[in-house]
Amino acid sequence: MSDDRLIVALDVPNALAGLELAKQLGDTVGFYKIGLGMLTGGGLALANELKQEQGKRIFLDMKLFDISATIEAAVRGLAQFDLDFLTVHGDPHVVRAAKEGAAGSGLKILAVTILTSLDRADLDAALIREGALDELVMSRAARAFEAGADGVISSPREAAAIRGLSEAKGRLIVTPGVRPAGTAPGDQKRIATPGQAIGDGADHIVVGRPIWQATDPAAAAQAVLAEIAGS
Repeated sequence: MSDDRLIVALDVPNALAGLELAKQLGDTVGFYKIGLGMLTGGGLALANELKQEQGKRIFLDMKLFDISATIEAAVRGLAQFDLDFLTVHGDPHVVRAAKEGAAGSGLKILAVTILTSLDRADLDAALIREGALDELVMSRAARAFEAGADGVISSPREAAAIRGLSEAKGRLIVTPGVRPAGTAPGDQKRIATPGQAIGDGADHIVVGRPIWQATDPAAAAQAVLAEIAGS
């Protein structure tokens, strides 16, 4: 039986490649993330196939951001696909609209705090207000929870601090930017190992390239699962 604390990111070119990877992973993995890059490659069809035909859990990582009416309508449409998680940006008006759109479904709304590929220099370039990055993440997480988010997306480095927020009680923390020891960080800047992330309070970790780029993806996934089982 799979451990759903591990979510494997299907960051592959299209739905056919996603189905092939899921076949290789078999019963080892029960939870998959399908991101924006897969949308034009049949991402929603893949989500439906994995969910309805294979009984997998699905995290749709769209990071939606728009005016409230558009967010509510988009989420209401996506909720019809019987998905498990959906990401939106953590701005309170976005979170509130997403929760309205998801009402009556089992879809959990996860708010993005600050992307794990960004550091303070990136925030400066984007004219984001001054302050330590971890403090900004904490502030955005607290505001997202207050707006009704079921959970947040943060780097593993902020997981413990977010778990300590009073607003985080009973909410989910999902951490991308997880890299097994000895693997390349890629475009991620705020990373941790699987065991560290779970130990610091993450409910789920998202791992992509270290698994789907591996010679034996199932063995790579099993290694991650073994590490989090011992954390």
